[in-house]
Amino acid sequence: MTTQRPHAYDPPRPRTVTVDGARVACWESGPPDAEPVVLLHGYPADHRCWRHQVAPLSARHRVVTPDLLGWGVSERPLHLPFDYDTEVARLGRLLDALELDSVNLVGHDYGGFLALGFTEAHPTRVRRLALLNSRAHGTFTRRWYAVFSLLSLLGRNPVLRRPALRLPFAAVHRRSLAPLVRAGHPDARVLDGYVGWMDTPEGRRWLLHYFADYRTPARLELRPRLRDIDCPTAVVWGRTDRYLSPAIATELAASVPGAELTLLDDAGHWVMDERPDAVTAALRRLLERERATPTG
Repeated sequence: MTTQRPHAYDPPRPRTVTVDGARVACWESGPPDAEPVVLLHGYPADHRCWRHQVAPLSARHRVVTPDLLGWGVSERPLHLPFDYDTEVARLGRLLDALELDSVNLVGHDYGGFLALGFTEAHPTRVRRLALLNSRAHGTFTRRWYAVFSLLSLLGRNPVLRRPALRLPFAAVHRRSLAPLVRAGHPDARVLDGYVGWMDTPEGRRWLLHYFADYRTPARLELRPRLRDIDCPTAVVWGRTDRYLSPAIATELAASVPGAELTLLDDAGHWVMDERPDAVTAALRRLLERERATPTG
């Protein structure tokens, strides 16, 4: 049973937890005793990518928005691995640190990639699932497959990594996202939070450390397990995404039993900014769906 807030929206409550010995920054909104919703950001964003959804969702739910380890203001440890299986398992340890046994799990981009793997590995911990413009079980369009493969190579190769530490990663990201900023989503202040840390030597070092463990090819092992997902699921996608084809969305919706597909014609990759009301409505519909009783 969810709790209805009797008063106006309050600012998110900051909280810090420790995961794998490193500091993870989180923000919580809504009644502490309400059903939890965890919103996972993508690359290269942080918790603020959900700033349009937090207030309306927290009217009836406890909403948690972390900066995933390495991103935003969370710690960027160089001694920890960031391969996919470790990151999926780390999500479970984050939920443990937050004392959340089972949650409604929502992920955009990289956050959706992790959310899908976690749902398949730990189905009883996910009450409902939403995937937004994520590589999910697939991968990127050809151009961006090449870009992320190159970043992975720069991180893995010791000879290439040293000169790569001088690359202007923050400036490149700002240029890539400039059309969105000019359209007002996100504004320059939010974008600086997303990528400003890449201007520092420590930030560039961690980014290459992260990409050393990142692999671009599709995660083929996730595809056959899509049909085993039995929690209510929503797939939300901007049709004009230049990074991730809407074909991923249609395959997800066709493969996950009972999944609801929302395709937004006038939106690209950053759907939470470009179509905030439509995304919020899709998430509210998901949260109103009945979920099956866990079987163990």
